[in-house]
Amino acid sequence: MKTISDPPLKPESVVTFKLSHFYAVLVVLAFAAGLLVGYIAWGRNVSDRAVVVQPSGEVEDAIPAPTQAVKRYDIPTQGFPSIGPADAPITIVEFSDYQCPYCKRWHDEVYEDLMKAYPDQIRLVIRNLPLGFHPEALPAAQAAMCAGEQDAYWAFHDALFGDSPLGRETYLKYAANLGLDMEAFQQCLSEERYKEFIEKDAAFAENLGVNGTPTFFINGLAIVGAQPLEIFKNVIDKELAGEIP
Repeated sequence: MKTISDPPLKPESVVTFKLSHFYAVLVVLAFAAGLLVGYIAWGRNVSDRAVVVQPSGEVEDAIPAPTQAVKRYDIPTQGFPSIGPADAPITIVEFSDYQCPYCKRWHDEVYEDLMKAYPDQIRLVIRNLPLGFHPEALPAAQAAMCAGEQDAYWAFHDALFGDSPLGRETYLKYAANLGLDMEAFQQCLSEERYKEFIEKDAAFAENLGVNGTPTFFINGLAIVGAQPLEIFKNVIDKELAGEIP
């Protein structure tokens, strides 16, 4: 996972958030044979109840006691691209960046398997956090929204995580491949119709304390980074079973 202000992660690096935000518990992780679920906590007292997830998936620090209250964050979803039933019991909000290699890895290795594992039980919502050091992240997000005007957001979203280098020619190629109205699509791009929308989305994430991609909120509980399928399944299963306070 990359952050806005930090250099590229080394194996021993950990994900950090603003200490002025996120005072309670967040993340979930799984141990072999389905042991306890843990949560990442942000805040001044993080050291006594945090579970730190390394990029390698290794765990440090202590798992919070089962009686510890869990903090759920209210992440608005109305008006943002989503896939899955509106009344699904699990809503996953992903803050994503189309030029982030960790977002691509999660998309390639987890996304499809996760949706297949929980048919009709997950609604996935995409919110945008284009990182400043990724020059094509914002244009790509705008292109996806422009495709969404022609009911092709998700097909375009998937295409953006392909192997072609991001850029206007690639966006036009994807739009043509999907049979979009090219004149309307190009006009939307030229007008930067969704630039302000996406910038406000990114500002919301940063004000919340999210400074890296991908970051997920599962019914308000946060998972940071391109974590493997097992971690998502662990928290979803416990959420569906009503085992998380």
